[in-house]
Amino acid sequence: MKDFDHLISVWQGQPKQDQLSVDDVLKQVKKGMRSMSRKLLWGIVSMGISLAVVLGVMLFFVFKSWVTYLGIIIVCITILLYIVMLIRDYKLINSRDATINPNDYLQNLKEYQKHRAQIYGWIYYLYVFLLSIGLVLYFFEVLQSATEAFKIVAYSLSGLWLLFCTTYLRKRFVRNEQEKLGLMIDRLIRLQNQFD
Repeated sequence: MKDFDHLISVWQGQPKQDQLSVDDVLKQVKKGMRSMSRKLLWGIVSMGISLAVVLGVMLFFVFKSWVTYLGIIIVCITILLYIVMLIRDYKLINSRDATINPNDYLQNLKEYQKHRAQIYGWIYYLYVFLLSIGLVLYFFEVLQSATEAFKIVAYSLSGLWLLFCTTYLRKRFVRNEQEKLGLMIDRLIRLQNQFD
């Protein structure tokens, strides 16, 4: 009997799993999704402005070489494709409500996380590659009358900027976004397991 009482006291002394509050979890998830949605919306707006500026350059400046126009068209197509992907992600985030069907919402978040990881995988490198080609073709005529030193500086700065974006900024952005998504998904899974 003594062993049984000791077993009960040990069992009761175990730390209890934290019970998640449904309201708190849903508020945190909605806040996180609003933040991501806002970032995507600003991304769409800023890329739209960039596209308008690049199209304005193409329409209002006269270039002698078709290579320059080809570079501008490549940049425009690349920006347009990125806008389409941002709009898709924006719709995916805003298409469901966590309170209506939590299981569908959880699957939606997992799909979004997988899609974003794919975008910032090989597709991002394709994006940077196309932008680089477009810029090189654009600079071909624009920098034709510039000094050799200025050409080297312009190409070097453009290359360094693209390298910086591809390495440091991309990794940092992906890590932060994946951590936020992982935290939201983990909270929803814990909440789901609490009721199963």
